[in-house]
Amino acid sequence: MSVKVEFFFDLSSPWTRLAFANIRKTLDGLDYELVWRPFLVGGVFNAVNPAVYESRKPENAARLARSFGWLKQWAELAGVAMNFPSEYHPLKSFHAMRFCCALEDDQQALEAFAQAAFEAYFTDARNLDDPAELAAVASEAGFDGPAIGAQAASQPIKDRLRSNTDEAIERGAFGSPTIFVDGEHMYFGNDQLPLVRQRVVGLA
Repeated sequence: MSVKVEFFFDLSSPWTRLAFANIRKTLDGLDYELVWRPFLVGGVFNAVNPAVYESRKPENAARLARSFGWLKQWAELAGVAMNFPSEYHPLKSFHAMRFCCALEDDQQALEAFAQAAFEAYFTDARNLDDPAELAAVASEAGFDGPAIGAQAASQPIKDRLRSNTDEAIERGAFGSPTIFVDGEHMYFGNDQLPLVRQRVVGLA
């Protein structure tokens, strides 16, 4: 029986961009079901991890510079571009994540859009806070961008994003990506993907 792996993600997170690129390679050869779960990481930070905002203050610039250097090395290992931070950092991302929630019931479509959106933000430095830009990214990926944009602006999709975020917080999330294996085993970040694989192996 396939092991369920839930991947809670926010498009604004560079470490999530890496984990998104790496998770299927990490789980290659295993029997698993990957479920993409869009949420709003800013809502998580506000609820349980406000120290993230403190870390972005000017007095922490030296530490952030080192972190960005390591991030680019991780990106080289993953084989993805990392034009970060761009002029649009930090991304508020609620529009972007509503686009993702509009596609959540079609997991294949959500994965394709998320891949295109990660490329748009981290490779091409496009402004994903702009709904028109998001619609353009979706259209370029083969979707009806304006239609997704209209759905993303609807109350049911806004409610879904809020519900996904609340669920992640209730289950213990404190950042993006948060990964759950078999519903209860939680992991955080790109660097814990080997532990995700180890858990899936143990449960398979």
